[in-house]
Amino acid sequence: MPVVGKIIKIAGPVVVAEGMKGAQMYEVVKVGEEKLTGEIIQLHDDKAVIQVYEETSGIKPGEPVVGTGAPLSVELGPGMLRAMYDGIQRPLTAIEEKTGSIFIPRGVDVPALPRDVKWEFKPTVSEGDFVEEGDIIGTVEETPSIVHKILVPIGVKGKIVEIKEGKFTVEETVAVVEMENGERRDIIMMQKWPVRKPRPYKEKLPPKIPLITGQRVEDTFFTLAKGGTAAIPGPFGSGKTVTQHQLAKWSDADVVVYIGCGERGNEMTEVIEEFPHLEDIRTGNKLMDRTVLIANTSNMPVAAREASVYTGITIAEYFRDMGYGVLLTADSTSRWAEAMREISGRLEEMPGEEGYPAYLASRLAQFYERAGRVITLGKDDRQGFVCIVGAVSPPGGDFSEPVTSNTLRIVKVFWALDANLARRRHFPAINWLQSYSLYIDDVTDWWLTNTGPDWRQLRDEAMGLLQKEAELQEIVQLVGPDALPDRERVILEVARMLREDFLQQDAFDEVDTYCPPMKQYLMLKIIMTFYQEALKAVERGVEPAKILKVSVKQDIARMKYIPHDEFINVKSKEIMEKIKNELGSLN
Repeated sequence: MPVVGKIIKIAGPVVVAEGMKGAQMYEVVKVGEEKLTGEIIQLHDDKAVIQVYEETSGIKPGEPVVGTGAPLSVELGPGMLRAMYDGIQRPLTAIEEKTGSIFIPRGVDVPALPRDVKWEFKPTVSEGDFVEEGDIIGTVEETPSIVHKILVPIGVKGKIVEIKEGKFTVEETVAVVEMENGERRDIIMMQKWPVRKPRPYKEKLPPKIPLITGQRVEDTFFTLAKGGTAAIPGPFGSGKTVTQHQLAKWSDADVVVYIGCGERGNEMTEVIEEFPHLEDIRTGNKLMDRTVLIANTSNMPVAAREASVYTGITIAEYFRDMGYGVLLTADSTSRWAEAMREISGRLEEMPGEEGYPAYLASRLAQFYERAGRVITLGKDDRQGFVCIVGAVSPPGGDFSEPVTSNTLRIVKVFWALDANLARRRHFPAINWLQSYSLYIDDVTDWWLTNTGPDWRQLRDEAMGLLQKEAELQEIVQLVGPDALPDRERVILEVARMLREDFLQQDAFDEVDTYCPPMKQYLMLKIIMTFYQEALKAVERGVEPAKILKVSVKQDIARMKYIPHDEFINVKSKEIMEKIKNELGSLN
């Protein structure tokens, strides 16, 4: 029998009910006459404190609260890709079709996965085969880009006694497994999983393969590994959302889960309008064919925002378990933390730093720790990964505030966005002096194997030049560049080339918007070869003014716009020869 209590107190999204003896922590309940969805977050004797995921205006004390006996869970199965959900996996498009309203009516109940769609199920096992949890028993071509693999649910292990082929809904039985104890279990194409519980796997693998994003500053200087975690903090207008859009479009992940967590409605509208029209370079289809959108904008109920990141990471883990690579972008975790702060305040909990709850750091860690490259459950030892990239919106660009500082303790890549760079139209506006990656040592072998044996040396030298330039700029502002020694003037010029010709990237240019690893390596090698040859010329007594006038500089400035294959196979060699000829002939 479900637990039935009654409301005794209402404080915004937080409701207190009595008569809830037998209810469990994190159990989903239906609140009030309108059956609003809520979740129990505290229990005292027979009183339950509930956070309600919908607007609570109009409900009153005395109305019933009915337990469901289940925790907050998501439905996992065919129909998730191309879908757009709110923070608790209610399908926004289906709700609009059912109600005719552009807003989510209170108490509306629409299943996350469509129940009327029949999917073509093709079995990959036969009757009599032995299967265990995580094994693939069949496939569904959900979209042209992704084949949905139907997995044996967790806790099921035994012999296939029946398996079907044909068109089925997500609730119809496609296979029957006879368990070791003789019990028969029906397998359907849909699974339910509690969002706060990480999905299990066999083994976590070291982060040794880089996630290629096609953005030079991210790949070459501050690499993110597959299964890694990254934070993109930056003030308003510095390009957090655009950076995440570029990652979604170009990174070599199979599936993208985009969480608009407390973002402004107009930014989420831009994503919703733009994504369905974007061509996907990896598959030739639409990017939306391998994307799940979770839209929980700032005007939606605050409690659902708190749940949205768990909904997103659970969906990401499910695709990881199929053997896919998943990029999860959360925009932004600051708004998620603000939702926690608001609910914590209504619960009258002791506030921590800047009013955030004392458990802010542990909640952030629990979220980011669910990233990783793993060997999944099942007999075939599939590998999959989840990368988490969280945008952080520190008030006034203050990186010392609690959400940013706690995030930086957890993540291993820090792409620090700089409003000054954005104002100077330098995009991506990632500050190379503040950013870092702790995966560089892990991924170096991959870069050396796939580009050139001197990749790490070139990268470290280039970073050294950019740091040296920052030191010289203080002197330049006092005495001017002409007062510097010849060698330092060359360093300033090469650092400018690194900034403008390498780090700066044009997202709207069809060639420069994506730069493959080999082209990144060759571009860096060309600039660093120019530096070495210029130093040799200075040692021969050549004036820096002559070095700055060589025509090959124009070729270096234009190399980012040369089509990739042409540059890698032909132009890079020509530019390299020209550098050696022009600078070698100076006297």
